[in-house]
Amino acid sequence: MEFEFMTADTVLPPCMPLPTAMLQLPISSTAEVMYDATLAASTEDTNGILFVRFPIVELVAASSRGSVTVKRSLKELEDAGLILRVRRGVGELNRIYTLLPKKEGCRDE
Repeated sequence: MEFEFMTADTVLPPCMPLPTAMLQLPISSTAEVMYDATLAASTEDTNGILFVRFPIVELVAASSRGSVTVKRSLKELEDAGLILRVRRGVGELNRIYTLLPKKEGCRDE
């Protein structure tokens, strides 16, 4: 892989968004990467709300982490209020709704 210096005119390659408010949250870097992946792969539901259908095996492959690490990271994100997992019926994929942190809710006061 070749590298080059950035200048003021450099056009950035495609990047995954990471809300700066997340930097204040006590979550692992793996959970942050998974959060970014959910932001990048969203689909719209019937109410216009974005969600993702990400089977654990796909998250394992996309993140290059083990299934235990992926499950732990999803739990971290859920506990931090950054995702909402909605369990569906038998044979249907669960939905992961990505929630955005509010800046004032992410500061320790």
